[in-house]
Amino acid sequence: MRPHRYRHDPSKSLVGFLIGDVSYAVPIAVVREISKPLTVVALPHAPPAVIGVADYRGEVIPVLDMRARFGLPAAVTSPKAKWIVVTVEGRLTALAVDAVTDVFGTANAELSPAPPLGGGEDRRGIAGVTSHGGRMVFVLDTTRFKEAASSVAALGTSASRVAMLEKGGP
Repeated sequence: MRPHRYRHDPSKSLVGFLIGDVSYAVPIAVVREISKPLTVVALPHAPPAVIGVADYRGEVIPVLDMRARFGLPAAVTSPKAKWIVVTVEGRLTALAVDAVTDVFGTANAELSPAPPLGGGEDRRGIAGVTSHGGRMVFVLDTTRFKEAASSVAALGTSASRVAMLEKGGP
């Protein structure tokens, strides 16, 4: 019997997820993998939304807590919690989310512009709004996460540095 091969469906262009009760999505083109959370090592002087770094398949990557990024309190650990590993300007970054919902498309409709919500527009990183399954979905522009990926890289994280931090070193 021949194994089933995955074929990309071009009509499915977004990976949906939840942060609290709000639906979000990122373009599938930037998603490397959806995984269970790994062990995180906290970094001193990291931006508030960066909960630390993790060893992801031999590469040290920053982990961005999406709840913190949107000013929400920390969630109780849940088996539904996932990481969406995305590429941000050539660097991998894990987005810690409450749950991944599904992969879907916009049915060839354009994204509606993000509503003006006052200060912090750049921080939210909302590229536009669509609907899916009767819910409003905020589509995020992952290029807005580059400061998190860059700041961790600037801290000089390497596999040996992460090992030292895990052991309580400087």
